[in-house]
Amino acid sequence: MRALKTAILSAALALGLAGVAQASEAVHLDKQNWPHSGVFGTIDKAAAQRGFQVYKEVCAACHSMRLVPIRTLAGIGFKDDELKALAAGYEVQAGPNDAGEMFMRPGLPADRFPSPFPNDNAARAANNGALPPDLSLIAKARVGGEDYIYSFLTGFEDQAPAGVNLMPGMNYNKVFPGHQVGMPNILQPDGVTYADGTKATVEQEAKDVSTFLTFVAEPHLDERKQMGVKVILFLLVLAGLMYASKRKLWSTLH
Repeated sequence: MRALKTAILSAALALGLAGVAQASEAVHLDKQNWPHSGVFGTIDKAAAQRGFQVYKEVCAACHSMRLVPIRTLAGIGFKDDELKALAAGYEVQAGPNDAGEMFMRPGLPADRFPSPFPNDNAARAANNGALPPDLSLIAKARVGGEDYIYSFLTGFEDQAPAGVNLMPGMNYNKVFPGHQVGMPNILQPDGVTYADGTKATVEQEAKDVSTFLTFVAEPHLDERKQMGVKVILFLLVLAGLMYASKRKLWSTLH
């Protein structure tokens, strides 16, 4: 009996490792040079603003950001009046009123971005049974972060390679583990018209929306890095003062 259990556990472990290995081999990320990388890197606000435009005009039809307050966009340069106008373009549920009923009202900057669907079942029904993930923390939830988002968005192919049979309603993506995904290739050349005149290639759109989703996943990234640099400089000065004090105090004992 013990030998049988050992064999079963060994087989299960082997299958599990094989599945992990297969998933790992399926993901080949296209590494990008991100301005916010490194200790001194900061979010490219212009790119993040373009990325928000991509999200609003392309992604928001299916994907929510229900954890992100609209006022968060102040961190990438949106002014108060712009935030108020943007928020007012949404309708959010509020209440109850004096009659105990919920009602709809124009959004406020303090409100979170509303979901395109009233619930998960409605989202699945509109997407052939697939539930579009919420994008609030997607840059943190996926291994590779912004590199994964960029690689995924640019990883669609019109036809699957020979020998790969796609299930009905699925699309081929060379980055996604298993290569079959319900989401279609949503980014198209000139799919948006950037206000700053930037050429809207698929790669540019993917990079901009990846920058934006990195920002919303950690809106205080720049402040955290600045604080970290200040702490390191403080510790270096403190270490120098402590060393000088030690030399001064111990010099009379030699």
